[in-house]
Amino acid sequence: MGDAPITASVVETLRTWRRSVPAPLWPAGPLLLIVAIPVADAFLPPDIHLAHLLVVAVAVAAVGSGPRATALTGAAAVLSLVLAGVERGTLTTESVLVELAALLAVCVFLVLFTRLRDRRERELVRARSVSDAAQRVVLRPLPRRAGPVTLASHYRSAEADPTIGGDLFAAARIPGSTRLLIGDVRGKGLPSISDTAIVLGAFRAAAHRPIPLPELVAYIEDAVRWGLAEFSEAAEDAAERFVTAAVLDIPDDEPVVHVISCGHPPPLLLDGRTGSVLPLTVPEPSPPFGLGGGPGGAHGTDGCYVATAFPFGHGDRLVLYTDGVSEARNTAGEFYPLAERAAARADRTPAALVDRLAAEVRAYAGGRLDDDMAMVVVQRD
Repeated sequence: MGDAPITASVVETLRTWRRSVPAPLWPAGPLLLIVAIPVADAFLPPDIHLAHLLVVAVAVAAVGSGPRATALTGAAAVLSLVLAGVERGTLTTESVLVELAALLAVCVFLVLFTRLRDRRERELVRARSVSDAAQRVVLRPLPRRAGPVTLASHYRSAEADPTIGGDLFAAARIPGSTRLLIGDVRGKGLPSISDTAIVLGAFRAAAHRPIPLPELVAYIEDAVRWGLAEFSEAAEDAAERFVTAAVLDIPDDEPVVHVISCGHPPPLLLDGRTGSVLPLTVPEPSPPFGLGGGPGGAHGTDGCYVATAFPFGHGDRLVLYTDGVSEARNTAGEFYPLAERAAARADRTPAALVDRLAAEVRAYAGGRLDDDMAMVVVQRD
């Protein structure tokens, strides 16, 4: 599994290269070379022989064509070499026979190579389709609207190939309010997908119930601790696995947002009237999921978690994010100024704001992310 992203990237690079060249040029180039070599040989001195260049025509055909076209090109190259030998009267010489044997061997190898390459490409396409389907099930896209709020999200894995990794978000509706979750699994990329699925599964199982927010968070904590212990290879492994998260509840008929933070970076509140930015830092944060209950104990009862209410009125926006955003560094080692950049673009729609911030983070980090990145922008309409 470790080399799959690299292999997929190489295959995709070759595909892009082949697609960039017009299809008619692929067979035209090798055929032109195959025809030109015997013609050129007729006008060259006897001590200059170009037949060894026929292998270039077969190699070019193998890069841009399938096994059948490569085999036909190879047959034409062999025929061209024979004709050149007949024309010069050197077909039975040791030099030409060696060239002929070498060309036949290369042609057979390239035909086998194209067969294996095409089969590998088909396998990668099927595997990627299955992977994408599974990843869409785990990290479902957020709805555009949930009650009186508009939602927009962005996710990018630190890995080159996966579309999901260690960051997560989810939303759920209950009568009278919208609930949101954003989290960050310890680790990144493919190894963290299992923990991501555990947290999202627990949230989706309980978030639709009309239970208090502290009770919902306690349920997630119990499910995560059980899941991490159940799927860990050793007790030491379970002790080192945890998930930071922020769980929010936005009532429909009250201009507030209730926040419980489990070791997660504080959401940013963009005031719709003044344009100011306020980090929603809770006075009683809880430990990350998987490390025990809230401040009142370690067993995940609803008394352990305390929800903090913050103003969240008409036109206000919330920016939820993971540390892959706030801790992205530029070449000078400076963190991305998320609050400052978000305040400067507070007049944008949620979708435009999240897209702009995500693009800026990638540019700020030089196009290379060292951690997974997730953002959700919420606006009360």
